[in-house]
Amino acid sequence: MIQAINVTLRLGKKALFEDVNIKFTEGNCYGLIGANGAGKSTFLKILSGQLESTSGEVVITPGQRLSVLEQDHFKYDEFPVLDTVIMGNARLYEIMKEKEAIYAKEDFSDEDGIRASELEAEFAEMDGWEAESNAASLLNGLGIDTEYHYSLMKDLNGSQKVKVLLAKALFGNPDILLLDEPTNHLDLDAIAWLEDFLIDFENTVIVVSHDRYFLNKVCTQIADIDYGKIQLYAGNYDFWYESSQLLIKQMKEANKKKEEKIKELQEFISRFSANASKSKQATSRKRALEKIQLDEIRPSSRKYPYIDFRPDREIGNEVLTVEGISKTINGEKVLNNISFIMGHNDKIAFVGGNELAKTTLFQILMGEMEPDEGTYKWGVTTSQAYFPKDSTKEFDNDLTIADWLMGYSPVKDITYVRGFLGRMLFAGEDGVKKVRVLSGGEKVRCLLSKMMISGANCLVLDEPTNHLDMESITALNNGLIKFPGVALFSCRDHQFVQTTANRIMEILPDGTLIDKITTYDEYLASDAMARKRTVYTANREDDEN
Repeated sequence: MIQAINVTLRLGKKALFEDVNIKFTEGNCYGLIGANGAGKSTFLKILSGQLESTSGEVVITPGQRLSVLEQDHFKYDEFPVLDTVIMGNARLYEIMKEKEAIYAKEDFSDEDGIRASELEAEFAEMDGWEAESNAASLLNGLGIDTEYHYSLMKDLNGSQKVKVLLAKALFGNPDILLLDEPTNHLDLDAIAWLEDFLIDFENTVIVVSHDRYFLNKVCTQIADIDYGKIQLYAGNYDFWYESSQLLIKQMKEANKKKEEKIKELQEFISRFSANASKSKQATSRKRALEKIQLDEIRPSSRKYPYIDFRPDREIGNEVLTVEGISKTINGEKVLNNISFIMGHNDKIAFVGGNELAKTTLFQILMGEMEPDEGTYKWGVTTSQAYFPKDSTKEFDNDLTIADWLMGYSPVKDITYVRGFLGRMLFAGEDGVKKVRVLSGGEKVRCLLSKMMISGANCLVLDEPTNHLDMESITALNNGLIKFPGVALFSCRDHQFVQTTANRIMEILPDGTLIDKITTYDEYLASDAMARKRTVYTANREDDEN
């Protein structure tokens, strides 16, 4: 159990949290949600002891071990992957290293023997002999192949490092597990594995995530941060949303009835207060009126952008033809004879773990990279808007947001441009902010503004939900669902893919393509995917044995 008692955190004059009292108990997975800037990550740091609150305290059941998903991807660069995972249980790793040092001594003394015996007993009690196999099992489950387990962390790419740090947090059955955006940079297979792990996990989990499907799968309760308070709701994310909306609706209905009653009483008092025969009744109604209190309905701090892609031109029957595209990067064939024809009603989701292949294909289709072999052709009625995974070059200038968007606007009118910025929550003085200093989420909203203002009828989006909060993801999801054009996109958000795509493509590790006209859930349940996953699971079990 971990509990916050009267926790307050002040940043200057602003109170981010005010007298927060909340208890997180064993056997529950809590989804910590709130708008960007509400303090989700900050609250996790207070719970973990990484940040000290202004007042109040955090209490953990004595003897319980707390584990945190770390964010520094370079901290363990000089350590082997397996060692990094085992460090998740600091005491166990300390014992292992002390044992190694003692047994490496040339002048092994009686005192060393006694100490080694004590360490061996504690090591066995902590299930130390299974440490390496348990660590390997976690790594395999997250998609880190056995060949990397003895590599140094610095030899892994960014996505692999994220998985190792996640395995480190999960290692050794911690009593309390704090996870800040654990699905970031995970492929959908790894996310599915993590979902199963957390569903079976019997201790306390507190997780921050912008993945609605993930929260629905793993959470038993939702802790909602709004205006410096945290309110607990039983159930998963959908239950929270329905419950919170129902509560607001009920309060509004109750206030409406009270307002009607107030009006009725006021009319009676006004009509009969001067009437001697009715004066007692009027006085009685005055007292009743004074007792009626309207419920204070404070609006949420959450803000939803308005995302509406309106194509300037209706798309024709010929949209996109791809024939035999192949591409090799750094000696690896990431695209291998890729061919498909896109229809005028298609919204295609590219899924699977081959992220480089997806990005490479999008860059080729948008003319940013040449294929080694093959061709592609856009229809004459098409116009494209592109959301790149890496937008660094796009914002490497000193333009203000308004001037930056003006450069892409077909209408050179500042009021017109500011209208698009306003839809994406850039209001007032925000328009004069330099694009160079924008946060990740603000840059994404700028790129979406650029796509909206373009009037394109074909959208190409490479991981657009990265850096977005839940509200923006929901708005983008809804915007793509109602978009009358076509779309090609990659996204790790399960619900986003399931509700938007009518066609699924997966580029396999060998660069070849699986193409199915189906929903994402149906694709995952298909016989082909079932066979693939059986092989994947069997390989994991072989590695574990």
